[in-house]
Amino acid sequence: MNLYERYCRETFDEAGRLTKVSLRWPAEFNFAYDVADEMARQAPEQVAMVWCDPNGAEATFSFSDLARGSDRVARVFWQAGIRPGDRVMVALKRHYEYWFVALALHKLGAVLVPVTHMLTAEDIAYRLDCAPMKALVCTPQNEVPRHVLDAVAGRGAQPLLWTVRETVPGFRNLTEEARREPAVFARIATRAEDPMLMYFTSGTTGQPKGVVHDGTYPLAHIITARHWQQAYDGGLHFSVAETGWGKASWGKFYGQWLVGSAVMVFDFDHFDPKQLVGVINRYGVTTFCAPPTIYRYLVRKDIPPMPTLRHAVTAGEKLHPEISRQFTQATGLALGEGYGQTETTLLLAHFTGWPVTPGSMGVASPYYNVKLQNADGTPTPVGEIGEVVVVPPEDGSRPAGLFSGYLADPERDAQAWAGGVYHTGDAAWQTADGSYWFHGRFDDIIKTGGYRVGPGEIESVLMEHPAVLECSVVGVADPLRGQAIQAVVVLTAGQEAGPTLEREIREFCNQKLAAYKWVRQVKFVEALPKTISGKIRRHTLRVP
Repeated sequence: MNLYERYCRETFDEAGRLTKVSLRWPAEFNFAYDVADEMARQAPEQVAMVWCDPNGAEATFSFSDLARGSDRVARVFWQAGIRPGDRVMVALKRHYEYWFVALALHKLGAVLVPVTHMLTAEDIAYRLDCAPMKALVCTPQNEVPRHVLDAVAGRGAQPLLWTVRETVPGFRNLTEEARREPAVFARIATRAEDPMLMYFTSGTTGQPKGVVHDGTYPLAHIITARHWQQAYDGGLHFSVAETGWGKASWGKFYGQWLVGSAVMVFDFDHFDPKQLVGVINRYGVTTFCAPPTIYRYLVRKDIPPMPTLRHAVTAGEKLHPEISRQFTQATGLALGEGYGQTETTLLLAHFTGWPVTPGSMGVASPYYNVKLQNADGTPTPVGEIGEVVVVPPEDGSRPAGLFSGYLADPERDAQAWAGGVYHTGDAAWQTADGSYWFHGRFDDIIKTGGYRVGPGEIESVLMEHPAVLECSVVGVADPLRGQAIQAVVVLTAGQEAGPTLEREIREFCNQKLAAYKWVRQVKFVEALPKTISGKIRRHTLRVP
């Protein structure tokens, strides 16, 4: 069934390329009632989610299962006093309970605040200081309950605390309470403009920031699912993402259900390429999305056949063209990149009908007015580096999918929207065919010998060397050049760090690079510093 067509209109050119998308919605739109419950009415037995874990446990849920189960959870929350506008922090890993809890909160008009289970007590306390919560729902695993109790200890207004599956001292058992409730919950009046979801950014350039999205956010992911991931009615889409991160909303929830695709959920703690491919093949996954880190490991481990897979994409950080080339060579599937931020949905991608060019971020979304802009607000010419910005419609409205604002931070809002456009802070250039090419965060750009060099272009060459498993490139102080280019490298298994390999890697890269981009130093490390979402902390590497 094509439920998304109620909210979306698409235009294609004669070559079959997506050229325009418009979205519309009623003032009272609510994803839980108008999409999830509507799917349950129209196709009650259609599969919405397939779940499994490494221990062999598995479960399949229909849209009817989700509608009834979320009604039960909503009743528990309502009776406990959760009301529209209340914030509820949710740390449920990849447990299937997350989807029931999220839908229940949407039905209540409460604000879902997903966080990763990897947060420490200090991390949780920081978020509670930023945004007081009415309640927290967490996994009983990985010492998360202990971290939660430590974080809330001594606070004046104590949030309600729940775990799932198990009874944990200090927490109510949501699973047991929901089981006792009838699967009936009368619709509550909500508006599409109400806050629905709040993510904390990953903190690659500072402390995490609260990013608020309203009820229109799911509709913008029609484009994500249908025209980038190429999920389809009756398909099974698998995005490798934990529910604490925005990528889960991109690939495990909203857009997929709007286009009728089920979502695959693998509830693992430790990544194993063999297990991941086993899930794809055992359950017949048809479309797949993972960060570049996953693809790096897959190509290093020799990718086995995945006969049901039709399309694969990546996002989260820059994908090095060599990894893309190896994946395509092994599978026959072009690996399409996508780009967006916690504050947005998909801004750039290899969309339906557009060719996939390895190394490119693709073309601008036909829904958003994406441009490159110079520091003075003038348009950036083709081939030159500028900032990726989003220009709002002429009527001043904010399109679906763009955040409502940062939590209680009008100064940061003003900075983000300076000059009447949304500033991503990311540098890129554009070629004549409309493709965008990532240059780096403006904070990450290396200024060497009077030239501006983006780390990504050096990293792409480094990744072609067989001894390099992971890498990052930063500028370090240099008396002659201002900054010298340093490669920070994690080696593949069996490689021995030392002056000989350092020289070999430098010479390998510098033969392929213009002289002003030459790698001057190579530093070998056991692991790269990363955020808990897996993004490399270049600003940490720059610190002496």
